Amino acid sequence: MPVFAYRMALASAAAFALLAASSGGALAQKKYDTGATDTEIKIGNIMPYSGPASAYGVIGKTEAAYFKKINDAGGINGRKINFISYDDGYSPPKTVEQARKLVESDEVLFIFNSLGTPPNSAIQKYMNAKKVPQLFVATGATKWNDPKDFPWTMGWQPSYQSEARIYAKYILKEKPNAKIAILFQNDDYGKDYVKGLKDGLGAKASSMIVAEESYETTEPTIDNHIVKLKSTGADIFFNVTTPKFAAQAIKKIAEIEWKPLHILNNVSFSVGSVIKPAGFENAQGIISAAYIKDPSDPQWDNDAGMKEFLNFLAKDFPEGNKLDASVIVGYGVAQTMVQVLKQCGDNLTRENIMKQAANLKDFRTEVLLPGIKINTSPTSFAPISSLQLVQFKGERWVLFGDIISGEVGG
Repeated sequence: MPVFAYRMALASAAAFALLAASSGGALAQKKYDTGATDTEIKIGNIMPYSGPASAYGVIGKTEAAYFKKINDAGGINGRKINFISYDDGYSPPKTVEQARKLVESDEVLFIFNSLGTPPNSAIQKYMNAKKVPQLFVATGATKWNDPKDFPWTMGWQPSYQSEARIYAKYILKEKPNAKIAILFQNDDYGKDYVKGLKDGLGAKASSMIVAEESYETTEPTIDNHIVKLKSTGADIFFNVTTPKFAAQAIKKIAEIEWKPLHILNNVSFSVGSVIKPAGFENAQGIISAAYIKDPSDPQWDNDAGMKEFLNFLAKDFPEGNKLDASVIVGYGVAQTMVQVLKQCGDNLTRENIMKQAANLKDFRTEVLLPGIKINTSPTSFAPISSLQLVQFKGERWVLFGDIISGEVGG
């Protein structure tokens, strides 16, 4: 009888242990969608490695290097990132083709930081219909902050309209009687900036803006547009262009000796890919706005975040140019993506990816300017909404004024 009782006790103990293990397993169950496993997180990306916006291709290369660094250190919660990046030449039909390939053939978990307003606009409805996250798109169009109609799409950088409103505030304060000439790219990106400036100027927009010239990305040069805008007698030039054309504009303005107050949109304020090729001497006094630290600014020489970034370049991405703003942007947005994936834990479903992306609270990648934080919520898909004005002096951008929120409607 004692032997029987002992065996029964053992059996009961084993059954209890099995039940406890299965209950614990249920509680800690891993959840995956297509593109995630115990060992891998498959991330898709589309960049203009060729074409008129190819200066931005280095963003994708920076992200690839950063994710490799993360993998070399053990990955995220034990999983390695498989980063698949394709070229679309900044051509929306090609973007559609590459997005379908990533989602339907490569079976990525989500698409991250694909570049450009027209390219992302071309795939937004497809990504939302498929319920695949289109996360931290590399464009500041205001339309990415629309969680009600497009719950699977989110931006990262400040919106173009917000940025342009900040310039409008500056113009109204410093040059309220100015005549403004605008050059803008003829697409949603360019038109967003123009709308923001007009909204910011309010009732004075119609009298202050004396000329609006648009250009196509297929044009080899914008020189003729610059000459035409000079002839209007404008004393402020609002330059809404991507890097190739921004450098052309800076050169041409100097060549024809036009001396307006030159306001250059943030997407082309890179010292390495725009200002240096255009000539430092031609860029003196240009105004722009920044949300990230400038590695050429000596005030960050002893900054911990900048040291970390420069160590990354030295060790993991030696071909990266520290003067190219696109490199530091790629680094910052990749860090934000890693934070979201860490928050996901073992629940790597597409729904949870978006849930965690919409639950960033005062997160900082340390390449952001002091005072700027990343915040999102289920009703706000605009992670960064503040900038600080900068002016180009010597061989670098110099910050001035306060951190300004340019939130649309704010």
